[in-house]
Amino acid sequence: MDLKINILQKICLLIIFLNNSSFAISNSFDSGVKSINTKYTITKVRTAVDKQGTYVACTSYEGTILAVGYDGEIRWENKLSGFMNHDIWAGDVDMDGVDEIFAANADGSIYCLNSNGKLLWEFKQNEAPMYSVCVIQKDGKSYAVCGGYDNSYYYLSPKGELISEVASKTYSIEKPFSKALHKVHPPKGLHVTNFLRPAKLANGEEILVVHGVQNSMSGPGSVYFFKPLEAKPYQTIKLKKRGPFGDLKVVDVNNDGNSEILLGRVGAKAKGNYFTIIDTKTNKQSLFDLNKIKERKVLNRGMYRVIQPEVVSNKGKKAHIVLQGSNLVISDFGDEEADAEVLPTRFSFNDMFKDPNSNKVILASAQSGGSAIHIIDFDSKKWKKEFRELNPPGKIQDILANTSGIKNNLIKFKKPKYQKKSATVYFMSENRKKPEARKSIERIEANHDNPVFLNGGNFDKEKWDRSAMSSEIYKNKRDRRMKYKLTQEEVLEKIKKRHDQSKGKGISYWAGHGNDPYMYQVETTKKGFDIANGNKTVIIYPEVEDHSDEFKFVMNDLILPLADYAKTRNANMYLRNKHLFWQSSVYMKKWEPLVSGKYANVFVPAMEETTDKSMELSFTSRLGIWAAGAVDSWGARCARDNASFDRLRQHSNQTLPNHFLRTMVYTISSGAQFIDNFPVDQEYMSLLWDLIAEGAIYVPKRSDILSFSPVHLSIANPEHEYLSRASNVKWLTFFDKEKTENDPYVFSRLNGTWPGAPLTEWDFSKYAAGANERRLNFIPKYNNGMVLITPPQKGVFAAKKVYRKLLKENIHPWYKNIMKEYYSDGKNYYSADGKETYAPDEYYKVIEEDIKKSSSLIPVNVSGNVGWVVAQVGAKQLRLTIVENGYINPNKETAKVKINNIEVKKIKDILSGEEFKLNSDSTLDIEIPLGGFRFIDIELNEKL
Repeated sequence: MDLKINILQKICLLIIFLNNSSFAISNSFDSGVKSINTKYTITKVRTAVDKQGTYVACTSYEGTILAVGYDGEIRWENKLSGFMNHDIWAGDVDMDGVDEIFAANADGSIYCLNSNGKLLWEFKQNEAPMYSVCVIQKDGKSYAVCGGYDNSYYYLSPKGELISEVASKTYSIEKPFSKALHKVHPPKGLHVTNFLRPAKLANGEEILVVHGVQNSMSGPGSVYFFKPLEAKPYQTIKLKKRGPFGDLKVVDVNNDGNSEILLGRVGAKAKGNYFTIIDTKTNKQSLFDLNKIKERKVLNRGMYRVIQPEVVSNKGKKAHIVLQGSNLVISDFGDEEADAEVLPTRFSFNDMFKDPNSNKVILASAQSGGSAIHIIDFDSKKWKKEFRELNPPGKIQDILANTSGIKNNLIKFKKPKYQKKSATVYFMSENRKKPEARKSIERIEANHDNPVFLNGGNFDKEKWDRSAMSSEIYKNKRDRRMKYKLTQEEVLEKIKKRHDQSKGKGISYWAGHGNDPYMYQVETTKKGFDIANGNKTVIIYPEVEDHSDEFKFVMNDLILPLADYAKTRNANMYLRNKHLFWQSSVYMKKWEPLVSGKYANVFVPAMEETTDKSMELSFTSRLGIWAAGAVDSWGARCARDNASFDRLRQHSNQTLPNHFLRTMVYTISSGAQFIDNFPVDQEYMSLLWDLIAEGAIYVPKRSDILSFSPVHLSIANPEHEYLSRASNVKWLTFFDKEKTENDPYVFSRLNGTWPGAPLTEWDFSKYAAGANERRLNFIPKYNNGMVLITPPQKGVFAAKKVYRKLLKENIHPWYKNIMKEYYSDGKNYYSADGKETYAPDEYYKVIEEDIKKSSSLIPVNVSGNVGWVVAQVGAKQLRLTIVENGYINPNKETAKVKINNIEVKKIKDILSGEEFKLNSDSTLDIEIPLGGFRFIDIELNEKL
């Protein structure tokens, strides 16, 4: 009997072992696509193995690592550093049969967690963000391998001890293909490690695959094959097809034991629709081109995407699958590319990973702020239908429900009688082609005079004789995307037709670009102003910035003559510049005419915030230029690639533009009038139009705003290195641990080395704007009031000749006697007389303390993870607009409101009708819905 029991016990233990084994466990579920709400916005997914079997290891936008069972259970979570993880990996580094989890963190660390989520060790060489991590084996031993933005990669022991460093300068073949801005040359023979991945050879040995790149937007980089622990690659492959590449998978397509490398392209529209295949045996490169697919029309949605390829079993046959935006493409091996099947769904996803122990693929959260992961079972007959109909649970549903609630409240809303007339908002690029958008626009135009919808859109460019142009550079510049074929008469005919179609509203169009400011002759553009006959004309100049002396020619020949002509013709020049132009380059001598206010009614400062990581700075810089009176209005833009702070991982295919909606509510409530948005879902965005039309959004004049901090920072004589760092966000190899990157600067970590990186304590973005990292701060906090970045008002830095009033005379009278000015060149701080220089890493404490103390001098302060603005809308009424600030990772938030120096009669949400009572300390908490915003009117006992 005892023997039988012992045998039965052993059988039971064997069954338990097999059920827990990653090889035996089925992890099956009934559905073809299973969605699990994690309550986090998940950006990366992998699979890992522990004693229970296979589970999903993932990281959130905030950097929290989670373990999620296939049964939907959240097994554990670890917040780590609180900064983002650029890469995660699961591998058995200590060879005990259970995977460890590795995170390549933006703080420069590699974190290693055990299967229970406990931190085992961390490794850090310097401050440069870690970007890739994996585990590799050699001779029966495992090692962690990691690398990032310091131009090296490292081998680590199972305990996190440094074994060796492999510096890219010892083997890289990369060469800069052009100069960076401000005459700075990116170093040659360096690269960052875009990807580190293990691959296998037919003899069973593992090799390390390194993908090295210098630029995040151009150039494919090179692939290097290393034997583990060796310092030199045994094979170097210069990629033929133009990059960048944002995904690298290792697969064995033909079961010969040799891995193939799949490199997924990053890009928009057709140019990004492919992946490269490298055979590790022959080194041959081939291409899978999605543009050849018969069903390609559904693929051509004009957004930026990372092509993510994989290999699955499709009804018993091996097949490529490709995640392309909101589409999944499947193609059996041996079939023609043209015959690939396209399965569209509504949402795009942040990542895709195949479980190596099953025929399942895991998708990270929907890019529009989702919180679920999705597991596709390719063995299920239902997966295709369920994928097409996928409607993510969690945050996506909250966003939709909260937006619907705002819409319903707006239907019942009546603009208060005390509310002043808003400034006019001009929507410059709304698309009327879809019936829903057209109906909304026509309804608003029939019943309201604000907002105004201009007849926007580009047309072909003028073919004209530039032979007399004295600048050889600009004589030969052309924008390759454009067709130069129109005569002057044909251009003017198009302008006239567009004005006629606008019915007096006006038009907008591109008149130039940094690639070619001279898309039309100066005289052609002037004649176009005349054709308008007094109606509004806005000419758009994206990325017009050149730091060479040659640009003086453009200023004197094009920009200033057009500005002079536009002053009396209801025309505006919309400068859609990039990076930190509005707090750096604009303060160079050549832009003095703009800063002086001479053309205040012409120039409109706007932004092209793609690739950037410093939106909190560009926002307050445009506000500062406007508040100072250099310009009478300012502009904003939401573009398809705004969600990308890292062009190598450009997951910018958001189909639900809630991030656009909240950004625009915040920006327009802060006074932006000229809006140049990229159309995504205009039926959804039409809520913004109605909020303006009905008066829920009050568009303030600069003299209405009461949320400016009394402290402001003025920029003069921007320092050369600061200008370089502020502009060179595409080149990635500038990190120099022996030299400059850790030098204290007022505005730091701005070039391409620092995606998602923590800010230094002395950085203006940190102490003034409340930012913690270089990433997507489109709705900045500024908890102590908006600290404006302005032209100098007094002292030796102030311009001798200006046409504008002083800052304190332009803004609300409340500020008349409480303003305080500091001075900087972007690197250091200075005294008003210019005689004293103050180091940023010490002097910031003086300014920070002043900002905090001065916050009690303004009527209202708001703290929390929100953006906010206060404007006077009536004699005794203030409008407090509060916007949840999680850009692509929305969350429900609490705004903590503090009332200062005013006596309050009533506080009320103007849409919901909810009334609030102040606490005894003159504070109150206001809940802000996930993906939402609120408009709170504060009625005072007396007039301001």
